[in-house]
Amino acid sequence: MPNNGCARSIDMQRILFVCLGNICRSPLVEAVARHELIRAGLDVTVASCGTGAWHAGSGADPRMCAAAAWAGYDLTAHQARQIQADDLKLNDLVLVMDRDNLRDVSRLDCAQAKAEVGLFLDWARVSPPLDFPDPYYGARAGFTEAVALAERGVAGLIRRLRFG
Repeated sequence: MPNNGCARSIDMQRILFVCLGNICRSPLVEAVARHELIRAGLDVTVASCGTGAWHAGSGADPRMCAAAAWAGYDLTAHQARQIQADDLKLNDLVLVMDRDNLRDVSRLDCAQAKAEVGLFLDWARVSPPLDFPDPYYGARAGFTEAVALAERGVAGLIRRLRFG
């Protein structure tokens, strides 16, 4: 990864974003990150999943699809899946959306885990909030707010990847 001579870059090649059901927050952040990482010239593979299996095989929530599309991000190809222990050895960084997700991921049994695991907004040095609010049970405005928060978080993530 280029560091433009400013500071050391963090060598992350595979990043996994995790939320509860993998139909709102994590697919959104995955789409924003994919778009912005390409734009930034960083060669990082991104994916997403959920801690639960309720929505496995489903597409992203239609309300999130609409909010994302309005901002220029396409979630139509997304297919939800549940995190597996192997994800902790296949990825360099696993960023969860909230502390409940962090607790659930921490319970996975993977003896050969290599991934650094952390809260997305904390790792990206975005505050407040520490937890990325889940818009699923809220009003439509929550989905629009999620897009703005995802963009702020991904901007912070890219800064941290570039400059440490």
